[in-house]
Amino acid sequence: MTASRLTFFLVVASIIALAAAATLGSTPMEFSRVVAAIFGRSSAGDMIVVWEIRLPRALAAFVVGAALGASGAALQGLLRNPLAEPGVLGVTATASLAATFTLYYGVASTWPYTLPVSSIAGALAATALLAAAAMRIQSVVTLILLGVGLSSFAAAAMSLLLNLAPNPFSLSDMINWLLGSVANRSFEDLKITAPFIAAGIAILYLSRRGLSALTLGEEAASGVGLNLRRQRIAVVLGAGLATGAAVALAGAIGFVGIVAPHIVRPFVNHDPARSLVPSALLAGLILVVADIGVRLLPTNAELKLGVVAALIGAPAFVWIAIQRRAIHD
Repeated sequence: MTASRLTFFLVVASIIALAAAATLGSTPMEFSRVVAAIFGRSSAGDMIVVWEIRLPRALAAFVVGAALGASGAALQGLLRNPLAEPGVLGVTATASLAATFTLYYGVASTWPYTLPVSSIAGALAATALLAAAAMRIQSVVTLILLGVGLSSFAAAAMSLLLNLAPNPFSLSDMINWLLGSVANRSFEDLKITAPFIAAGIAILYLSRRGLSALTLGEEAASGVGLNLRRQRIAVVLGAGLATGAAVALAGAIGFVGIVAPHIVRPFVNHDPARSLVPSALLAGLILVVADIGVRLLPTNAELKLGVVAALIGAPAFVWIAIQRRAIHD
């Protein structure tokens, strides 16, 4: 399967998944009723369910997945390591920590852009630190260990904030947000965060040719005219914008950014430039399907999307690491 065919297949599958997300739920709706509601030719109840509950939630899951998938593919290309992604390198945790500060002090309610701006600032700070370290550290294993340490520090700081929560209500808000979810998201939430995600993915897409050059090694890439400093800045900025806004929209959701590029890579001849768009589409598709499962599971309380993503993604991450070790051995 060529990259163009893979992209076409993923686009069709994503549209089907979004349609299924609008149809399925605690009270299933016929597809004809969903279509009628989309075009405003249905009852007020159906229009509320589709336009205010199911469709924004499904689109939020897809947009978040696309941001994490594209960021993971770009970071893997930049660091030339298939284990790199925003969650593993501590970018997601740092963005979550910055956003948690705004929730802890109640600043998020004063201005609608406070949460996304703080999340993006945290993500940019983490990616900038990693990019600076990548310029000096030769071993990618050391760089990943730095990311793990950064993630652990951010998690400890968030635990401290949870421990010092002024009341049970703010504690509950922070915990629910940190577990990761797209429940109760609205088009207004998408309106605030989607531009940042779109800008981040656009920057990553425009810098894709440099990622292909880096597969030759930094010295060879520089020899063919690639500006390494500009390439690192572009990937850092793009991944930071996309990841930070994704965290602001759905909280902390990990591992999808590493699984999707790994699945896509064999279909694009392991070219990071050609994997960006398919990785974004596949990661978005995975989160939409996972969220459908979250809504359909017969549990007393709805599971959080971030928890389900981790339960699926963590074993996949371990398998990828084992496969990579086996290849090198």
